[in-house]
Amino acid sequence: MTDNPGILIYLLSFLIVIGVLVFVHEMGHYLVGRWCGVKAETFSIGFGKEIAGWTDKRGTRWKVCMLPLGGYVQFAGDMDPSGVKSKDWLSLPAEERNQTFQSKSLWKRAAIVFAGPAINFIFAILIIMGFVIAYGTSATLPVASEITPDSTAATIGLEPGDKIISVDGEKIALFDDLRQKIMLIPDQNVEIVYERDGQRIAKEAKIGVNLLEDRFGNEYRIGMLGMSSSKVEWREVSPLEAPVVAVEKTIGIVDQITTTLGQVITGKRSVKELGGPLKIAQVSGEQFKLGMESFILFVALISINLGFINLLPIPMLDGGHLMFYAIEAVRRKPANAKVQEWAFRSGLALVMVFMLVVTFNDLSSFGLFRSISG
Repeated sequence: MTDNPGILIYLLSFLIVIGVLVFVHEMGHYLVGRWCGVKAETFSIGFGKEIAGWTDKRGTRWKVCMLPLGGYVQFAGDMDPSGVKSKDWLSLPAEERNQTFQSKSLWKRAAIVFAGPAINFIFAILIIMGFVIAYGTSATLPVASEITPDSTAATIGLEPGDKIISVDGEKIALFDDLRQKIMLIPDQNVEIVYERDGQRIAKEAKIGVNLLEDRFGNEYRIGMLGMSSSKVEWREVSPLEAPVVAVEKTIGIVDQITTTLGQVITGKRSVKELGGPLKIAQVSGEQFKLGMESFILFVALISINLGFINLLPIPMLDGGHLMFYAIEAVRRKPANAKVQEWAFRSGLALVMVFMLVVTFNDLSSFGLFRSISG
């Protein structure tokens, strides 16, 4: 029997996660835009019809809209996605034109765009810092204490006391490094190097597969080595050390994201494993039910994911804009307006297809299509 939160918990927790992270992301664009002297005409949480809003003394319209799946900051003069200097822009009075996005130097435009994803990472790092200061951090060494019979670890001859040195050429310093590496490569052939009595042994092996189901009924296919470690070193973290620990943990999460995405692109993982807004709503409700600490850490994880996705070099995303700014820096002039227009149309189509795929995956995971087919 699964322990599912009610629909109101799912909805409330989802709106909190999305609302907070969209606000943080767009606030990054807004603050750096103001610092660069660009006027913000609109700051919107959500899309579609306005539910509530107000206009501040600088003329910025702050509003909340019907569809809460994102948000945006519209800067003065932002008349098309590519930011091309149009005839309408050229006809503006000089004072107004100087407050527009297009009037700013290349590095200022890039800074404004980069600020959104950057503040998502900073926000997550601050949350993780608070947790490691409050609770400390553990350092478990990759030294075998128990070996599961008939597992990958048993196949390569691993014994208690052996220390894992590397997996597929990637050095392993902590047991968490080993766990994160192994869980992302189920059913893959790798080289495992371990140390026994000062001597290193290299063995080829196929990583095992373990199907797990959580208390909410979600299934996960993860890699399994078949080795546990009890050599745990728990230590306190000072406020001065906390930023370093938080950044390291954030880098570890980004590494997991890139590994998983690379496996999906290369076909090593099924695209069915990708989740979308409905899955985020489901998991956010589950984490909310588990407690505020789990929920806040989940917000940090989604913030890192949001920052990473927005940096992908896909037109329509922040990373796509940065890609064109890089081209402009090399060419000493912007890319052709037609090229940018078609690139952004293609980027929009790609994003829409991706949303359809992940929404289909979400509905499939909820059993909707099984119910329809009987």
